[in-house]
Amino acid sequence: MAGVKALVGLSFSGAIGLTFLMLGCGLEEYGVYWPLFVLIFYVLSPIPHFIAKRLSDDTDATSNACRELAYFFTTGIVVSAFGLPMVLARVALIKWGACGLVMAGNAVIFSTILGFFLVFGGSDDFSWEQW
Repeated sequence: MAGVKALVGLSFSGAIGLTFLMLGCGLEEYGVYWPLFVLIFYVLSPIPHFIAKRLSDDTDATSNACRELAYFFTTGIVVSAFGLPMVLARVALIKWGACGLVMAGNAVIFSTILGFFLVFGGSDDFSWEQW
């Protein structure tokens, strides 16, 4: 039952994050849809973790080179997702208010992705086929 509550909470926070993103694009004051390119980063961010989890052996070593490389790539993807709206606002493709809404959406969405992996990805009996 705790998994269902966590899933409902994560879906709610994901909806809030996407609402911030859509507000940054769709409000009449802003009206530019360039910030939607951060959706690519939302899709790309868990991929290094999936690859590292598949390729690494499940030893209890405190450090694994494959896992550390996946953390590095994931960090690069997340930083790029926060950097893209800043660059778009700096070159005046979007307004700074839209940049703030997109940044708020990024923070909520990436927290949701992290929460999903913390809640559902840690146990050994977890299988991705149940989704």
